[in-house]
Amino acid sequence: MSEGQKFQLGTIGALSLSVVSSVSIVICNKALISTLGFTFATTLTSWHLLVTFCSLHVALWMKMFEHKPFDPRAVMGFGILNGISIGLLNLSLGFNSVGFYQMTKLAIIPCTVLLETLFFRKKFSRKIQFSLTILLLGVGIATVTDLQLNMLGSVLSLLAVITTCVAQIMTNTIQKKFKVSSTQLLYQSCPYQAITLFVTGPFLDGLLTNQNVFAFKYTSQVVFFIVLSCLISVSVNFSTFLVIGKTSPVTYQVLGHLKTCLVLAFGYVLLKDPFNWRNILGIMVAVLGMVVYSYFCSVETQQKASETSTQLPQMKESEKDPLIAVENGSGVLSDGGVQKAAAPVWNSNKDFQA
Repeated sequence: MSEGQKFQLGTIGALSLSVVSSVSIVICNKALISTLGFTFATTLTSWHLLVTFCSLHVALWMKMFEHKPFDPRAVMGFGILNGISIGLLNLSLGFNSVGFYQMTKLAIIPCTVLLETLFFRKKFSRKIQFSLTILLLGVGIATVTDLQLNMLGSVLSLLAVITTCVAQIMTNTIQKKFKVSSTQLLYQSCPYQAITLFVTGPFLDGLLTNQNVFAFKYTSQVVFFIVLSCLISVSVNFSTFLVIGKTSPVTYQVLGHLKTCLVLAFGYVLLKDPFNWRNILGIMVAVLGMVVYSYFCSVETQQKASETSTQLPQMKESEKDPLIAVENGSGVLSDGGVQKAAAPVWNSNKDFQA
């Protein structure tokens, strides 16, 4: 099996794991929050991260992956930023209507595209932009109902979008810059994320619910669903870093909206949640956008692969014949010597990998 085929299988596996684990944890948390009344989302997330770190520590002890330390300041900043973005998203939901919160989540994709274009000079073709527009339109039709605006909620939503976009872009760039795997990055950043949310979680949850997480009555059923949620979260956190590392922040957000559609569908089938023609139409349009996005990504990946394969033989021929190299401009006299061909510029976010 070639390296390209192995990479494709790994990407498909990561995407599948992310979808299955995310939909599972949403259903589990829905039962925990809606049915059992455990509404402390931020504190629960800190427990998720603590369990994830402990699981990875056991995996490291069993030598399932190699610990690879790198820039501690980058790890700390990344971990704290991730924790802050989660807290801001929860605050955004608490101080806004559900419809405005869904609009906040939809804004993450165009914001990510804008940031990658401005700071990483990444180009998104018109076809990709068109497919993302279809996707966002579909998810908007399916999920956005009311749009009640307020100043505090709007500011929190803006901060949540910016921090989430930056954190997800950093997830991709750090893995490529320091050549660390998703597991290695998750293991090193988990403690900072967990501590950030563990310290602020009870305060934020108290602010949003007017309840004390430590005064809650923990029945055996509540404890069971908390443990189950924490175990599923290990897969969710791992697959998140894996997907962003193998694809890009934009592709991860596209996948996130697929999960939203699946959750709506599962909620109707399993939990008998209310469902109307807007939900059906929105899901159909969103799925169409995802299919078009996947198709254009695949086509552009093949085009880039073919261009690379045609350029390699030419470069090898140029290296063999110095005259051809000079004619092609790959060898230029500078400061009394021959300047070497410029090294390939590292592109941090390969959005169109298969």
